[in-house]
Amino acid sequence: MAPEALIQTACYVALALLGAAFFLTVYRVIKGPTLPDRVVGLDMLVGIALGFIAVIAIRTGYTLYIDIAISLGLVGFLATVAFARFIITRGTREAAEGQSDTPRKPPAGAKAGRKSR
Repeated sequence: MAPEALIQTACYVALALLGAAFFLTVYRVIKGPTLPDRVVGLDMLVGIALGFIAVIAIRTGYTLYIDIAISLGLVGFLATVAFARFIITRGTREAAEGQSDTPRKPPAGAKAGRKSR
């Protein structure tokens, strides 16, 4: 098998695997039960996009795609850090609101003045 044919076959296999990973990750981003799951999914989408760009750069031989991939990696990293800071501040704010001095209302089904056993 000639090296060009081997590289072309490897590119097709890589594109197929990246496509499958893309659809599975999009499913996780949409269905993710929590916000951190969705953030990790979005970070994974950036990684998959980097893989797509790298495979296209290999297939075309156009080296500008590598620079684009590096830029996308940097933007993806900064977006992940920003999302992480958002999640941390949101969790801190919710914890502070939960520890306030104001008494909480009893649940709707609870009767006032009675202690449950």
